[in-house]
Amino acid sequence: MDVSALVGVRTRHPEAIAEAAARRARRPLLNENGRLMIVAADHPARGALGVGDRGLAMANRADLLGRLCLALSRPGVDGVLATADILDDLLLLGALENKVVMGSMNRGGLQGASFELDDRFTGHRPEDIERLGFDAGKLLLRVDYADPGSLTTLEAAARAIDAMAARRLPVFVEPFISRRTPEGRLSNDLSAEAVTRSLAIASGLGGSSAYTWLKVPVTENPDDMAHVMETSTLPAVLLGGEVGDDQEGAYEKWRGALRLPTVRGLVVGRSLLYPADGDVAAAVDTAVGLL
Repeated sequence: MDVSALVGVRTRHPEAIAEAAARRARRPLLNENGRLMIVAADHPARGALGVGDRGLAMANRADLLGRLCLALSRPGVDGVLATADILDDLLLLGALENKVVMGSMNRGGLQGASFELDDRFTGHRPEDIERLGFDAGKLLLRVDYADPGSLTTLEAAARAIDAMAARRLPVFVEPFISRRTPEGRLSNDLSAEAVTRSLAIASGLGGSSAYTWLKVPVTENPDDMAHVMETSTLPAVLLGGEVGDDQEGAYEKWRGALRLPTVRGLVVGRSLLYPADGDVAAAVDTAVGLL
């Protein structure tokens, strides 16, 4: 990964990013098998740089870009979810040709901050996604019933969904019921009831659900997923989350949920880009095989 070359282009020819976006070869959101395999890398912009016990694993941008390029080169990988800085680099590297490109829209809720639940839209706007010829957007929606500010987050998410629908652009909504622990740490509730409620809330946002997808975590008890996914008829993808050393256990959970009628694929980041054994290609290939 030639960082000097990337910086040189950014310094002398910043317009090259828009030019690369304009000439990028595009593809439909779904291919012939109707499935999606997306690699996620929007964590750094929220200050979430850790993987397992490596607190700054994602802080090395050249290393991250190399892992992303390798993942995107593997058969069956449809595209990438990331923020503007990473997608701009991937455009300059030519890694996004014939790939699904998802812009990450709200990254304001920084990990560990007192304002973490204030997920303002500090990333891609709908007009940016349209202008750059990207294929979809993604927003994070964490709702804390004890935090009045969650109402503002809900309203902002609804207006973003409206703006994406007006442009006929898919938007992937990642909802959670969240709460603070006694120590002040934000925790997402992955019980069947909480995930069910989050899907019901997310499905009803905005003036149209025509272009809304759900990005859903697997519940604490994977056997609950069949009932949870009955909550909505919106198409859904599973999010990977951090799986630690139990990679095989994660694959089994995903495999079962992928059989459900509304589930159309996977959006997975750190567990594929930074697998415990270091073999990115093998981790990605195994995840693709689940589809």
